[in-house]
Amino acid sequence: MKTRTEKDSLGERRIPEGAYFGVQTDRAVENFPISGLKPKPAYVEATVHIKKAAATVNGKLGLLDRKIADAIVTAADEVLAGSLREWWVVDVYQAGAGTSHNMNTNEVLANRAIEILGGTKGDYARVNPNDHVNMAQSTNDVCPTAIRIGALMMIEKLLPQLDQLAAAFESKAKEFDPIVKSGRTHLADAVPVRLGQEFGAWGVNMRKHYTSIELAADRCRELGIGGTAAGTGLNAHPRYRAMMVEQLNAQLDQKFRMADNYFEAMQSLRPMVETSGAIRNLAQDLVRISNDIRLLGSGPKTGLFEISLPAVQPGSSIMPGKVNPVMAEMMNMVCFQVIGCDTTVLLAAQAGQLELNVMMPVVAFNLLHEIEILANAIGAFSSFCVNGIGANADRCREYAEGSMSIVTVLNPHIGYANAAEIAKEYLASGKPIRDLVLEKGLLTPEKLEEVFDLGGMTEPGIHK
Repeated sequence: MKTRTEKDSLGERRIPEGAYFGVQTDRAVENFPISGLKPKPAYVEATVHIKKAAATVNGKLGLLDRKIADAIVTAADEVLAGSLREWWVVDVYQAGAGTSHNMNTNEVLANRAIEILGGTKGDYARVNPNDHVNMAQSTNDVCPTAIRIGALMMIEKLLPQLDQLAAAFESKAKEFDPIVKSGRTHLADAVPVRLGQEFGAWGVNMRKHYTSIELAADRCRELGIGGTAAGTGLNAHPRYRAMMVEQLNAQLDQKFRMADNYFEAMQSLRPMVETSGAIRNLAQDLVRISNDIRLLGSGPKTGLFEISLPAVQPGSSIMPGKVNPVMAEMMNMVCFQVIGCDTTVLLAAQAGQLELNVMMPVVAFNLLHEIEILANAIGAFSSFCVNGIGANADRCREYAEGSMSIVTVLNPHIGYANAAEIAKEYLASGKPIRDLVLEKGLLTPEKLEEVFDLGGMTEPGIHK
């Protein structure tokens, strides 16, 4: 293999001649053979956007030669278009704060910019990773900014999927609105509800999570870029902070804003924790709803089987004809992983000291990973499960009419004690509740028919 010699403050190393990374990245690859996991594409793109913006701003300020600035911008645009992604090679578990990731980005962009200017890789006299690509920056303000930007990029993919899931539940709520079924509390028979009411509640729940995530993500629009090493802005032009926010807004069509306190923006990972927490809250409700769907679809002969789930694949390698609720099962597993990622984000965020939280690399991976997999899972869940759910109306009515808890509607007419006696006899004898009420002469047949309106029981009011 042909190599080139590069030097950093620790000494010389031989780098593969064709590599776009440099000496500091090479050291990091050697130091951290941990997981084989590489940075999320959104994290790479967010970091590259920062480098592009910094080159543009520093060029405008006259601090960076315009030819060098233009070459860095061109290299960044190539990466953003999909080129050179294979050269981000540092494991996600790496040096604290993300120095290795930051330098990996600096070196790739520097070496590509060198080529654009007619040089060969490693000729850092033309374009230097630290002096030029990293001008007016520090890992300490680049990485928390990149996490914020990356999270917003990923949430822009999550929210449309969440909107579609809410719409799918709402559509089923309308379709199933006439179907009366037994409600269940404590997993025991309860008063009648409509199947559409259950699905409608799920749709409302998804809408509320949409709003919560949107509000939490807005915190990520506050950027501490320009704080440099410790929040003071050392080595950055006084106009750099405002110009960076303006430039990033133009590049990403966003509404970023300057941090009101650059020390706080670098010390605290609050926006990431808040965003992750909103994602976790969605996940816990999706676990609950997925479990309800699995329960309502259980059977077909020995379960509830009030709904039919789409058959998307054979369910067993040994039991012919078996079909399982695989999409809901997948959703559960993804949500468990999301909750684990959120726990990692939370623990990492509280581990900062003084001017910096050095646990940012693990936050970057877990926050972006949880958003990515949840967006993908919700999309699949909507398409291959919720949209194809059918209602078993006869089964629903059978359970509704057989539920002991329909005696609740008798309370205003015969009293709680008499209704409880009817319930006991119903369980012991198996006689229909209607017959027991008539046998005891508690209501006339006409009044009983009026009171026992199952559909009416699913709305507020006293049945008279």
